[in-house]
Amino acid sequence: MEKVRITAGPYVFGGRFETAAAPATCSVFRSLLPYRNKIIHVRWSGEACWIPLGEHDFGLPFENQTSYPAPGQIIVYPGGISETEILFAYGGVRFASKVGQLAGNHFITLTEGLENLPALGKMVLWKGAQDFAIEAV
Repeated sequence: MEKVRITAGPYVFGGRFETAAAPATCSVFRSLLPYRNKIIHVRWSGEACWIPLGEHDFGLPFENQTSYPAPGQIIVYPGGISETEILFAYGGVRFASKVGQLAGNHFITLTEGLENLPALGKMVLWKGAQDFAIEAV
């Protein structure tokens, strides 16, 4: 199970787990599928949506970390100096929080539907929280 379907608002994206680079993170998220939540627009990071998870502890190490996810990359910050969160980049991002720059585990890359990322970002920014799901294909 390497392929996933991401549904965010009315948009559907194809993607893949980054198993070779983030094996522990991918394993944890595979066990959570189907994963459902709501995405909201980020506050500090730029063009991205996120899922704030507070003190939730996935028990993840840092792996395949980036502070600059590209459009279509999904990262998870496992917690520490800021709250646990999932970040879904749709444009230019410098991943940060109120405590400063962060780095998260890049564990999913979108491979289909990338042309809809700007519209999704605009929708979340102006219309608010949207349904979000990660499912195995």
